[in-house]
Amino acid sequence: MIKKLLLLITLIFVNFANSEDIKLHFENKEITNAQTALLYLDAKNIKEPKLTVLNKEKTNIDFFKNPFKKNSFYALIPMSYYKNIKPYKIIVSYEKNNVKKFKSTSLILKNGKYKSEVINVKSSKVTLSKKNKQRTKKEYKEAMDIYNTVNKEILWNSDFIYPLNTKITSEFGTKRVYNNKIKSYHSGTDFRASIGTPIKAANDGIVVLSKHRFYAGNSIIIDHGQGVYTCYYHLSKMNFKKNQKVKKGEIIGLSGNTGRVTGPHLHFSARVNSVQVDPMQLITILNKINN
Repeated sequence: MIKKLLLLITLIFVNFANSEDIKLHFENKEITNAQTALLYLDAKNIKEPKLTVLNKEKTNIDFFKNPFKKNSFYALIPMSYYKNIKPYKIIVSYEKNNVKKFKSTSLILKNGKYKSEVINVKSSKVTLSKKNKQRTKKEYKEAMDIYNTVNKEILWNSDFIYPLNTKITSEFGTKRVYNNKIKSYHSGTDFRASIGTPIKAANDGIVVLSKHRFYAGNSIIIDHGQGVYTCYYHLSKMNFKKNQKVKKGEIIGLSGNTGRVTGPHLHFSARVNSVQVDPMQLITILNKINN
């Protein structure tokens, strides 16, 4: 039994030691909580590359073929807003010549030091009735079922754009204090937009949700493939329905003040592998893949 265990350890060690047939490199080795890391894997003739983030959950993430570079793969590693601030070890596994191999690297997570802001809204939007609690619970599950679904096909082939170019009135990550009670952090980026301002799709994709919701009001969510979603909330009008394809720059709707808001604006947010991330930093990172 001991000999078998020693043999297994030796094989694992050898596979780690002989894994120089791949090259790993980060676009950004240091990120803050709620940001996304981009890891490249350059190699020929390998199969099934995956990575595991060694944390409490041991998060497994797929690599995808880089459509813009030959013999290259990439993986997006989203780190939650609530993730412990520390370095994380990452183990990459793959197969070459029918042999399972491994290589390790690390990702450094820093504190985003997000600000706080006070927001006053109707008490019914903070302390919910039983009926509204049931509604928001149902809407949350519906959204998470969407985000937990990864379409392995890439649906975009060019850089992402902002949904509109106006002043940002509230940045991502800000702690939200509603009526003197800390309820959450700001899960997106707010753009200044009067009612009726045209809102553009950030990139090609498929509309996977188009409906009115309690908090977000009129909402459109676009699946861009490979676990990437962008979200557009508080719209006054929605121009696309569920399952419709949308092209980058198409007007998906008009800005408004529906849902839990203090005034008209666009709330723009994003998810990667179901994790809420800073949408502006994500766009910057995604656009690096094509460069």
